[in-house]
This record gives sequence, structure tokens and C-alpha cells, in this order.
Amino acid sequence: MTTPATTTPGTRQGPAPSTGLTPVFVRLKLSLLRNGLRQSSGRRAAYVASAVVALLFAALQLLGLILLRGNEHAATVSVLLVAVLALGWAVMPLFFPSGDETLDPTRLVMLPLRPRPLVRALLVSSLVGIGPLFTLCLALGAVIAVARGGAAVAVGVVAVPLTLLVCVALARAVATANIRLLTSRKGRDLAVLSGLVIAVGAQLVNFGAQRIGSSQEGLGELDPAADVLGWIPPSSALSAVHATGDARYVTAAAQLALSVAALFLLVWAWRRSLTRLMTSPDGSTLAAAEPSRTKNRTTGLAARLPAGRTGPVMERTLRYVWRDPKTKAAWVTSLAIGLIVPVFNALQGTGSVYFACFAAGMLGIQMYNQFGQDTSSFWMVAMTISSTRDAYEELRARALALLVITLPYAALVTVLTTALLGDWRTLAESLGLSFALLGAMLATGAWSSARFPYSIPQQGYKNVAPGQAGLAWISILGGMIAAAVLCAPVIAFTIWLHSAGHSASTWLLLPLGTAYGAAITYAGLRLAAPRVAARLPEILTAVSKG
Repeated sequence: MTTPATTTPGTRQGPAPSTGLTPVFVRLKLSLLRNGLRQSSGRRAAYVASAVVALLFAALQLLGLILLRGNEHAATVSVLLVAVLALGWAVMPLFFPSGDETLDPTRLVMLPLRPRPLVRALLVSSLVGIGPLFTLCLALGAVIAVARGGAAVAVGVVAVPLTLLVCVALARAVATANIRLLTSRKGRDLAVLSGLVIAVGAQLVNFGAQRIGSSQEGLGELDPAADVLGWIPPSSALSAVHATGDARYVTAAAQLALSVAALFLLVWAWRRSLTRLMTSPDGSTLAAAEPSRTKNRTTGLAARLPAGRTGPVMERTLRYVWRDPKTKAAWVTSLAIGLIVPVFNALQGTGSVYFACFAAGMLGIQMYNQFGQDTSSFWMVAMTISSTRDAYEELRARALALLVITLPYAALVTVLTTALLGDWRTLAESLGLSFALLGAMLATGAWSSARFPYSIPQQGYKNVAPGQAGLAWISILGGMIAAAVLCAPVIAFTIWLHSAGHSASTWLLLPLGTAYGAAITYAGLRLAAPRVAARLPEILTAVSKG
């Protein structure tokens, strides 16, 4: 015979109620957001400003789509907007992996979590934020613009959350599959390319808008693209709403099924990547455990560089371009803008072959503030400079390293611009002008590096240390104006050849411009070398403030 158990006050019988994982992750997301805003007033102001701008843009976009209702091209515009939005969700985690701390599931490796509830919790927590709200407004406006009839509205009720879930799952799947890369040094360098993507995308939008504006069909030019994208999720969910309004029920069912299948496929891929990530060892640990491999210094880049001081300095400069985030960002921006401006103007029919000189000007800017990228490590360079000759060899090697990239790139942009314009007669003179401008930029860059050095902070987004913004403006703007003045003889000779009717002799500008650029570069390096040798302590102090 058993005696019934007695209960004492303060005790509970039975298992403790378990808290679902999803509410915990939602609260975690809110806590991360709240604690991040508490770090500084500047961060709060930036977040509030970005939120206001995003919500205002979302509201205006929602209003515009509502006003588009009834237009014959409403479905085309809506489908394209949803496709572009989905592309943004897929790409942004690659360039801005640190924008959302919950995108990094490696922080949860040590917790006893199973993939299915973890995926569900992460998916729901991803719906918290400005991005999902913006996506919801756009999807809602797109459905309102194309829905006609009660059946279409019913499909739209399903299409709006389905579009949002596909976008969020797409971002999560991409981020989880590439999280090892994104959290490494090479992965963080992907953020450098974000400026290039934005610049190219803006030019493509501008080019497309001009083409649509000049076409008689107007937005009808986009109909073929919309027909294709209408079968690609999540745009297919919106196309299902339009097809339902046109009584094409079989097509609507197929397009809606495509979006549903895409959602399940993305969640499955996300769960599989998450399982592999949470159970496999870190690749960096495996690499560190492997026996070290000795690199042969007699092959590769080092073997092709000149002997003496020039080779090591050139190799160090080129490695800065490849490895240092700030230097790489500056180079990527210059390479992108130097190509985009002349090429896109040529494609739009408003360009000139002389726009190709823009590439030489943008790349020549990289010669400015050469010692700033060394930061406090410049003391090691200063220890190797004991005479004007050493300073000249240092500057010459840095200029040669820049020419390895800038010279062929400037020539490539010039040839490409000429080919797009079909004006091959001006190729020689445009190349000569580009080389002369590049030489002038290298010359003034060497002098300004010695006279106006400034520090480049390694942390944060600023490229100039506090209190040195004036030095940076004087160095860059003054150097660019001086470079234009130095190129005046070549420019004047070009104008004289055309005005005097000697257009057939413009080919002389290629050898003359090349020789002039080389001579002005040599003169600039010679003038800057004594100043560098005499101002080593001042330069070290200036570049060490970051």
C-alpha cells in the first residue's frame, strides 16, 4: 500500500512549462536592437534617420502603386519591383553581413538547439525590422495595383505574406551558406564591392530610364522582361494575382505553386546549411592545425619585380592594394567610377572620347597621401631612408606599383570608350592625353604626399583622422588643380591641331603625351624626394594620429 505524496507549500508538481524558442528569439532580436541603440547618440540618430527615410520611401512607394491601379503597365512595374526587391534581399547579406547579428548562426553552436525549431525561430525573428516592413508595404502596394475581382484579392491575401517569407528565407539561406566566408577577412572585403554594385546599379537604372523615356512604347519596353520574371519566385506570386484577375486560373495556380515550392526549397536548403554549420568543425581551425607550407619566394610576383629597393617597395604597395580594407575600397571605387562615367555616357550617346581621361584622373588620385596608408608603421620605412636618393627610390617604386595597374587600365578604358563611340581616329590623341594626365597626377601626388600627409584611421568608416580634414582637401583638390595646369601644354597643343586643320597629325599626341607624362612624373619625384628626406619626423607624426 502506497501513501499519497504530500505537497509542501512553495513546491510545484509536474514538469515546468517550457517556453517556445520563437518568442525567445524575437525578444533576443529586440534586445540586440535596443542595446545597439544605447551604445551612442550618433548611432541612435543614424538609425532613426534611416528608419524615417525608409518608411517615408515605403509610404510613397505604396501610394504610387495604389495610384498605378488600372494602368495597363501596372503588372509590369509591380513584377519588376518585386524582382528587384528579392535580388536586394539575396545580395545584401553578402555585402553587409554585420548589419544583423542574428544572421550569424555560429554564435549558437554551443547551445542544444535542433534545426527545425531553430529555423522556425530565426525565420520569425527575421520579420522584425525596417526591411521586412518595407517589403510588406511594397508587396501590399503591388497586390493592390494588380488585383481585380474577389478571387484576385483572395490570392493577394496569400501572395503578400508569401512574398515576404520568400525574401526573408532567401536572405537567411544565402547568409547561412556563406557565413564562414563572410566572417573571415576575405569575406569582410566583400563590403568593399558594395560601392561598385550600387554605382553600376544606379547607372543601369539611369540608362534604362533614359531608354524608356526616349522610346515610343514607354513602359511597354519592360513587358518581355516582366513576362519572364513573372515565373520566377517571389514575383510569380504577384503574377498569380494578375492572372487570377484575368480569369487565367491554371496559370495563377502554377505561379502561386512556384512561390510556395521556392519557399519550401529555401527553408530546406537553409536547414541543411545550418545543420552542416552547427556540426562541422571550423575551417580556420583545420587550416591552423595543418603543417605550415613554405612559400617559394623565387616565383610569383616577387620574381618579376626589379631588384634592389624598388622590388620590395612595389610588392608592399601592391599588397596594400589587395589586403588593406581602406586602400582596397579606394581602389575599387576609383576603378569603378573611372570605367562607369565614360562607358555609360558613351552607351547613352552623350559621351565623348575625352571622357576616357576621367579614368586616368581617378586612378592618379591613389598616388596622393602615399604614406598615410602606412599609418604608424611608417617608422619602419623612415628607418630605411637616410638620403635624398633613398627617398627618391621609395617614391619611384610606389609610383611604378601604381603604374602596373593604372597604365593598362587607363588604356583599356580609352580603347573601350573609343570602340563604343566608333571614333577610332581620336584613339591616339585620347591615349596621349590620358597618359599625360596620369603623369601629372603622379607628380603632384608625390609632392603632396610629402607636403600634406594625413592619417587614415584603420577602424570605422572615416578616411581622415579628426583634425586633418583640411590637409586632405588641400592635398587632393590642390593636387588635381595643379595636375590640370601641368597638362596645359598638351591640351593647348591638341586644341591647336584641331583649330589649325591638322587633324590628320593628332596621332603625334600619343608619343608626345606619353613622353610628357613620363618627364613630368620624373620631375615631380625629384622635387618631392628632398622634402620627404627632410620631413620624416613630421610625416611620421602626421600619419600616426589615426
